[in-house]
Amino acid sequence: MASLEEDFPRGGTTTKKHTESKIEVQRPEVDYLFKSSEQPETKKRKTSINDDNKKLKKPKTDKEKRDALTLNASAKCVQILHIKDVREGMLMLGCVKEVADFEVTVSLPCGLLGFLNIKNICDSYAKLLTEQLELADTEEICSLPHLFYPGMLLRCVITKLNIARGGSLSIRLSIDPKLVNKSLTSNSLKAGMVLSGCVDSVEDHGYIVDLGITGTKAFLPKKAPKDKHNNLEELKVGQYLTPRVEEVKNDGRVVRLSSSPPTFAQACAASEQGWNLSNLLPGLLVKATIKKVTKHGLILGFLSCFNGQVDFLHMEPGQTSSYAEGTEVHACVLYVEPSNRLVALSLRSYLVHPGAVVDPCPAGGDRIGVVVEHCKITAMHHMSGAMLELPDETKAFVHRNHLKELHQQTNENRMMAKPEHTCRILDFSPMDQIHFVSLRKSMIDKPFFRYHDLQAGQLVEGTVSVLLNHGMIVHVSDHIKGLVPRTHLSDIVLKNPEKKYVEGMKVKCRVLSVNPEVKKLYLTRKKALIESSLPLFLSYADARPGRVSHGYIVCIKDFGCIFRFYNDVKGLVPLSELSSDPIVNPEEVFYVGQVLKAKVLKCDPDKAKMLLSFKAVVEGDTAEDVDPQVYLEVGKVLEATVLKKSIKGLEVSTLPDDVRAVLPTMHLSDHMSNCPLLWESLQEGDNISNLMCFNNTKSNITVTKKPTVRWALEEGIVAKDFSEITVGLQLIGWIKNIMSYGVFVEFPYGLVGLAPKSAMSDNFISDTTAAFQVGQTVIAKVSNVDEEKQRFLITLKVSEVIAPDSDAQTRLINGLQERRAVTEMLAMRDNSDLRQQLAELSVGQKLKLTVTTETGNGATFKSDDLSGATILATKHHVTGLDLVPGQKVTAVVLYTDILSSVVHVSVLSKLLQKKKSLTEGSRHAATVQHINHDFAVVSLGDTAQLTLIQTSCHLNDVFPTESEKLKPGSNLFVEVLEPSCEELQGLPLVSWERSAPKRQRTASENQPGSQGHRFGEILRGKVQAVKPTSILVTLEDGSSAYVHVSEVSEVADMRHGSFPTSRFKVGSEVTGRVIGGREASSRRFLPFSHPKFSYTIPELSLIPSKLDTSRDFKLVPAAQKLKSYKIGEELTCFVSKFYPESKSLEVTTDPGVTGTVELLDMITDPKEASHPEKKYKLGQAVRAKVVELSSKPKRFTLSLTGAQELQKGGIVLGLVTNILPNVGLLVKLPFGGRGVVTVTDLTDAYKSNPLDKYSKNQLLRCFLLDNTDGKWQLSLRPSRLNPETAKPAKDVEVLSLDRLKAGQIIRGYISSVGEHGTFIRLSGSITGRAQIQHTTKYFVSNHKVLSEHLPTNMLLTTKILSIDREEKLVNLSLLAADTGKPDVIPESLGLPLRLTGEEKKKHDMKKMTKRKLSESEQNQVESQALKKKKSKKCKTDGDDSGVEVYFREEEDKDEEEAPRSDSGKQAAPTPAGPSRLQVAAGFSWDVGLSALKPASAAQEEDSSDGEAQDQISKPQKKSRHELEQEKKAAEKALTQREAQLMDPGLRPEDAAAFERLLLASPNSSLLWLQYMAHHLQATQIEQARAVAERALKTISFREEQEKLNVWVALLNLENMYGTEESLKKVFERALQFCEPMPVYQQLADIYAQSEKIKEAEGLYKKMVKRFSLNKAVWLSYGTFLLQQGQGDAASALLQRALKSLPSKESVDVIGRFAQLEFRYGDADKGRAMFDKVLTSYPKRTDLWSVFIDLTIKHGSQKDVRAIFDRVIHLSVSVKKIKFFFKRYLEYEKKHGTLQSIQAVKEKAMEFVEAKGNEADN
Repeated sequence: MASLEEDFPRGGTTTKKHTESKIEVQRPEVDYLFKSSEQPETKKRKTSINDDNKKLKKPKTDKEKRDALTLNASAKCVQILHIKDVREGMLMLGCVKEVADFEVTVSLPCGLLGFLNIKNICDSYAKLLTEQLELADTEEICSLPHLFYPGMLLRCVITKLNIARGGSLSIRLSIDPKLVNKSLTSNSLKAGMVLSGCVDSVEDHGYIVDLGITGTKAFLPKKAPKDKHNNLEELKVGQYLTPRVEEVKNDGRVVRLSSSPPTFAQACAASEQGWNLSNLLPGLLVKATIKKVTKHGLILGFLSCFNGQVDFLHMEPGQTSSYAEGTEVHACVLYVEPSNRLVALSLRSYLVHPGAVVDPCPAGGDRIGVVVEHCKITAMHHMSGAMLELPDETKAFVHRNHLKELHQQTNENRMMAKPEHTCRILDFSPMDQIHFVSLRKSMIDKPFFRYHDLQAGQLVEGTVSVLLNHGMIVHVSDHIKGLVPRTHLSDIVLKNPEKKYVEGMKVKCRVLSVNPEVKKLYLTRKKALIESSLPLFLSYADARPGRVSHGYIVCIKDFGCIFRFYNDVKGLVPLSELSSDPIVNPEEVFYVGQVLKAKVLKCDPDKAKMLLSFKAVVEGDTAEDVDPQVYLEVGKVLEATVLKKSIKGLEVSTLPDDVRAVLPTMHLSDHMSNCPLLWESLQEGDNISNLMCFNNTKSNITVTKKPTVRWALEEGIVAKDFSEITVGLQLIGWIKNIMSYGVFVEFPYGLVGLAPKSAMSDNFISDTTAAFQVGQTVIAKVSNVDEEKQRFLITLKVSEVIAPDSDAQTRLINGLQERRAVTEMLAMRDNSDLRQQLAELSVGQKLKLTVTTETGNGATFKSDDLSGATILATKHHVTGLDLVPGQKVTAVVLYTDILSSVVHVSVLSKLLQKKKSLTEGSRHAATVQHINHDFAVVSLGDTAQLTLIQTSCHLNDVFPTESEKLKPGSNLFVEVLEPSCEELQGLPLVSWERSAPKRQRTASENQPGSQGHRFGEILRGKVQAVKPTSILVTLEDGSSAYVHVSEVSEVADMRHGSFPTSRFKVGSEVTGRVIGGREASSRRFLPFSHPKFSYTIPELSLIPSKLDTSRDFKLVPAAQKLKSYKIGEELTCFVSKFYPESKSLEVTTDPGVTGTVELLDMITDPKEASHPEKKYKLGQAVRAKVVELSSKPKRFTLSLTGAQELQKGGIVLGLVTNILPNVGLLVKLPFGGRGVVTVTDLTDAYKSNPLDKYSKNQLLRCFLLDNTDGKWQLSLRPSRLNPETAKPAKDVEVLSLDRLKAGQIIRGYISSVGEHGTFIRLSGSITGRAQIQHTTKYFVSNHKVLSEHLPTNMLLTTKILSIDREEKLVNLSLLAADTGKPDVIPESLGLPLRLTGEEKKKHDMKKMTKRKLSESEQNQVESQALKKKKSKKCKTDGDDSGVEVYFREEEDKDEEEAPRSDSGKQAAPTPAGPSRLQVAAGFSWDVGLSALKPASAAQEEDSSDGEAQDQISKPQKKSRHELEQEKKAAEKALTQREAQLMDPGLRPEDAAAFERLLLASPNSSLLWLQYMAHHLQATQIEQARAVAERALKTISFREEQEKLNVWVALLNLENMYGTEESLKKVFERALQFCEPMPVYQQLADIYAQSEKIKEAEGLYKKMVKRFSLNKAVWLSYGTFLLQQGQGDAASALLQRALKSLPSKESVDVIGRFAQLEFRYGDADKGRAMFDKVLTSYPKRTDLWSVFIDLTIKHGSQKDVRAIFDRVIHLSVSVKKIKFFFKRYLEYEKKHGTLQSIQAVKEKAMEFVEAKGNEADN
């Protein structure tokens, strides 16, 4: 307490007086010196004195005398100013090096650089800038280049030291007179002083100059002397001046100035002017006397009582030898270092001599960055660096840091001894007039040192520094950084560049442009630019016309693209040169940043203009510019791939020519309701077949899938241009546009006609928009042609256009097929069970449903089979029924909407009755039950039959009123055309009409000549069009007729491979005979006997024999013709169609007979499979053999390979349909055959994983081995397919048992593993068996162990033991002794060996011995026990140990467990067997002492089998003494065992010990974890898992922490030994049973400890989302990020935390993050965070304490003292301040000096005194 009182005296009068006197005594005499609170840091300099400077030391008396005469001590060692010694507030003399618009780079002494910002000039200049910016008068702004020039000398003050990203310091300067002249007052101004100031305002006769001295006005008259830079007529506000004080008036309130030269060397400062250390200004010229000369510099005395130093850089070169003690010199003040009151001076002539000017550039020119060899070190200056002499005798300086590599020690002697050095010139210092160089090899080897070293187009490697919104900063070297703009980060625009680029990543870039003056470098990461081998356009001169280079798009306009190369060389690509295909909107095709090749068309380097072309590059690459129409003529059938989907349609690419085309949405179907469905189901990459080009212009290629339009194009019912348009011509088109006065209809080839309002319908139309839809297919008839204006009118009236009766049925079938295709595509694509179930529903299908709701508008149902679907019945379909929820009903399906998963049903009884059969031609009254756009479901009278119809009978049908449209409940009349139509999924095909009677045909319509032709009639006409499969003929009466390819000439005259129709030319005259007719829409051939034939397009035959009228000409029906063919017969056929999906051909032998040729029946070479249509073209005549012929079902298949059946021994092509591991390959064969290739028939040399190289739909050449029950056995062996060229088989075919013999070694594949052994496939028909004892040498209790290690189709070597030819059995062996191969079971499983022969006999004998011994022991126990037990049966009652029972059940299993039946006699477990048996075997609650044996006995028992047998064979009766000895030994062993078990420090060594301890402490997680560790040491992973699971079940639910410990252990186990999936499952379970937050935290820690950084970061991101209000989560994440070195990410996380957490937590969180920064991150950053928080919350003494602790640990003494000084002045309670004073004193006593301790005590006195005064007041 006494010491406490002494240190911190209590308040009181006596103490106060004592304190006052003490303070008076201790107060320094020179109180006007530096009043800095910083402690002088002289300690560092004292420790760095070298031997040369020891001479400076003098006897104490001399030192005292000198100190009495000087106000600052002389430096012990002269050294240059290092950046670490620079402090804020220091005054320095600087020289302007570079001037930019907003910043001046200033050269400071000793090679340092400072930066003067435009805001730090003076107040008047800042005010002027603000005013001009507010007025937006940017032209009048006086920028820095107007005020400063290179070489100009400045007095600067250091305002701030910024720490750059790399850790280096950046010096911020100011020339504000207020700061520079801060220590001057108006009273201290004297005439002759040279001061610095800035022009404050411009007056008539001079300038008001701001000297920064309060209360002083300074005036500079214009008549004052001028210099070349400071022209007084042109001085501006803010201009920096160094005027001389000419006159001082009114005690310094008014000062007159005169202009001085900028060197300050106008007059020497005199001591009379009152200079002292506090106001001494850099740039002052002083007279000085040399006091000491050292090799490193001079010690000077000046102004009578000041000491200063001149370092070797500022000694005048050439005069070094003339410097001697006592010499007087003129010196210039460079800087004053306040911390140790050091004044640095310069003797250089350019600073001292009047009129001299500082040269900002070196005399030899700019050499920065140059590597210079053969340099010599002329002098080594300790603590500073070395002087070098370059080969041209120029002097240079190496800083001490550049004498060595970073983090290496400097060996100055070695450097001096080296005769020559290589250096790189780093910079030129104008202040020191010397080059600074580096000897670092790493610096010399750098390819790029400054921006001047880089050229546009150059490839560079750099390091990713930071990702910004506008791009990525890449460091090419330490001081060179470039920007990769966001559009240049990749060839494509990256949405998340942070996923591709991380800080520190090495990247390769190409320079786009570099501007060394402003230090701007732009780079690209685009791979196409980096790897381009084309010439680079670095200037417009490089871009000569005709040259091609890579560039990138920078701007897209309506008129084209702006395209840039390197160095801002750019040009225009006009719209016409963008592509060979016309482009209307370039933004849809190109994007900014896209890299392309461009060809120069024109270039004017003088005007910097260039014209480029993308199109010319493409045309130049191809041999010739191919016209797209060559690829896509109108009417050509195409297959295409979807490239892009848009609202208007699909952009497609044709196959295989890759021509771009457009498929409008409205051209997907004739039914407008199907178009959006098809568009929805098609995805990018899907293939579309049966397309046809209908318009090919320069701007666009358009294709259609409308069946009616395709038919018109195929049949030639089109007009190719306006000249072919004639009145009466009927065309198929579609609505293009709907206007109020009519509709425009477009036709193929781009022709457009107008249907006026009056010609749109037979009925009056008031609103044209309600009549038709855009895109609707219509039949139009030309009514008027205007040749002059090239326009024509059409009519769409149903009465005036002719459509076939069956047209409606064909369109219905096409529309329903389209809908079915959509349903199947959607069901397959989504892989949804519900959609697949809905796709299987059909109209009329009955469902068992349950009513869920019933309202007045209908009812809803549910079905167990259609979970998730909405099942509805409208009001109409529940009429007359009382439905209640829960009722079971049967309903019939009306319509299924797969997109919305809605099923419309009906429960009407008339629709659920038994269906009545229909007859063809019967008429019925029908009722509409459901309407869906273009289709309707109708019921046929009382037949309970449902079917589908179209809502319009004709393409051009218009319903002007709602009443005319079909609605549910509408009545119709229908006629059955087909009772069961296959295309309608078995529903009847009907034609329908309104209740109005059907129009009867007139007699004239049925007469030949008017609208029909008789069978057999001879007709003449001209060929209008020739197609591969038919000829279109215009007859003499103007009507059209067709000639089928088979009716062109005699079949016998046709040559194989020829095209019969090709010999006819358009316009040639032909004569033909009518043999039938054609349907208009479906193009089906209809003979005259067909009841439906009523159309006017006849089918002709041009065969001469059929034109002979003298011969009998009879009609032969198609069915009869088909029956006349025989299987195997060879026919001449004509290719009529190719199906790309199934790759099959349709061929015709007759206009009415079509057959099919499958892919396998048309090719013999697998190479032809990809494009068989190239081999067989439309209209080609081919010879085919009939393969299959049947009428019901109708099937007519042919073969083009010359064979029609499969024969044994033949080689055919097959298609793999499935791959089954147990069977092999399932193969589809020609002519409908099926076959199997077993694994043994795949190759001549067996391989592992034999089926891996095969895939579905693969084509193979197969050898036909044999046919069994219609299935072929196939072989792919080369020896079968190519016997002449194949090598001898390594694994020969085994066709029968005769080829096998006992003892033979043979290879085979595992077929299966079962209880009876391992089955091995030796061939397709022979499978052998290896019994389990012949499979492995280990004892296997369960065959499943074998099946795990012997998977199906595993290749093995086996030996044949025997062959039973009668039973056809082959016995095999897989044992290593037989095959010479390793055992199939790995040794690592630790299974026991299977014993055989003598070994087995010994084992059996030994087992009997053990059993007898145990019986005798048991008898001894029973004699002493109260209860007797039977000795033969080793069973125990309830009192016995269950563990012992377990042992007795298992003891017979293997040889190694038996000797350890009394393992209780062994203290330590033996490694030979499982440790869990040791306690269990020897411990039982009711066993007497006599049952226990001593350890020696157990050892003897284990010694050898021979000894055991001797004991059995010769039983000896033991004496009484021996029995007593045994009993004593047993008692002793038991005592020892008990002592061991009672030892609390003993760690269990086996499973049984753990089990016993767990019985006592089931809730101890420590014990459970030790048990797990015990298993893990033996690599028993599964057992460890099992222990953990037991622990979780056993530990009480109240012991949450104990359970959590086990969960954490289990997570650790899964992380180390498990999989991601198993870890995830354990984690999810742990979350269910524990508090989630600790579980998350523990897993994150586990990830971090195992260095799974990515997983840990992902988990932390989830945690901060889920537990955003938990402060600990944010802190934990922050700790993790800082430990990973992600300081910026931690800062961003802190901001997120502050937003998420309550505001009251903010201070604590910031404080905790600051602590983390100190510990793991940047200490300066942590210090700044603490400063910020404590500035806002100064009374948080807890944070002050933490801050002090951390600063003591991580900071300097100066920092610690500064904090203590702040904290003892806080306005908090006296108690808390006393606590901090106590800590301050403890710190000083530990780390400080006597003076610092005394200083703290004085501060404490002052505090007590102040508090006392407060109390008095």
